[in-house]
Amino acid sequence: MRHLNYTHLLYFWTVVREGGVAPAAAALHITPQTVSGQIKLLEDQLQGALLERQGRRLVPTDLGRLAYTYAEEIFPKGLELASVLRGARTQGSRAVAIGVADAVPKLVTFRILEPLLTGDGHFHVTCHEAPLPALMADLAAHRLDLVLATSAAPTDTPIKAFSHLLGESEIGFFATQSLAATLQSDFPRSLNDAPLLLPTDRSANRRVLEAWFVRHGVTPRIVGELDDSALVKTFAQHGVGAFAAPLAIEDEILRQYGVVSFGRLDEPKAKFYAISTERRIKHPAVAIITEAARTELFSSRNSGGDEDVSSGLTRKASLNRPGSSKPARARRAR
Repeated sequence: MRHLNYTHLLYFWTVVREGGVAPAAAALHITPQTVSGQIKLLEDQLQGALLERQGRRLVPTDLGRLAYTYAEEIFPKGLELASVLRGARTQGSRAVAIGVADAVPKLVTFRILEPLLTGDGHFHVTCHEAPLPALMADLAAHRLDLVLATSAAPTDTPIKAFSHLLGESEIGFFATQSLAATLQSDFPRSLNDAPLLLPTDRSANRRVLEAWFVRHGVTPRIVGELDDSALVKTFAQHGVGAFAAPLAIEDEILRQYGVVSFGRLDEPKAKFYAISTERRIKHPAVAIITEAARTELFSSRNSGGDEDVSSGLTRKASLNRPGSSKPARARRAR
């Protein structure tokens, strides 16, 4: 097969994205006949049909879906490159690709990345959220410059990765004012049979919470398990249950979701890592993120470090110290 004609592929990609030949022609500022003719040439080259009609709609065939998958990798990058070279973005901007493990709360992600988005370093930030193993594979393939996670790099990662501890945060409980009023007194025993929203068991924070429940002899009633931390807060905002979150973002949670805090874990703390392929941080974006996280977001007596260095976080609220230590486990609502 001779070299692929990328103009033909672009026309096909646009047809699939726009939902038809006519809207694709309008987007490309050419005639529908030209679009159809170019796609026919591509089909001849690939020796198979790329589109088929289902009712009034054109949909990709199996071969078309395969071609579209590759086109989705090719053309967005090309458009991004053209935009950067034209100076459409901030003059002298530097691209940085960051993977965010789905267990990292959205507000924490924003606070960690905020210096890149609002500073004068002129960075163009691309974020990709996925489970940590998938992100480590992307880091190994050099599709990412950095991964943000709630745990250190897995030991079976396909590359030599270094886990830089950004900081630690105490964990607090939040709920609507009416629910919190019933749970604040006699905390943490008040959590027995209390409706609770938890991250799924893929999250390191889930294991932290379950260990704490066992240690303090409380058995909450799990009313929901959600991967998306923003969805957890939205459910709680509407009175479905209480939830736990890092106190480093307490002010944002109170302001954005209209909930109140009513208790906190004494130990352990939520940890946040920047995972990269650099033992010594040299990438300018990674350096900015780690410095700001350690000195501002997670600032306290210690500022963090690599995996064997820890930091703490103190907050203004008082801590209700737990009493009972009879073992128990959180139970799911029936």
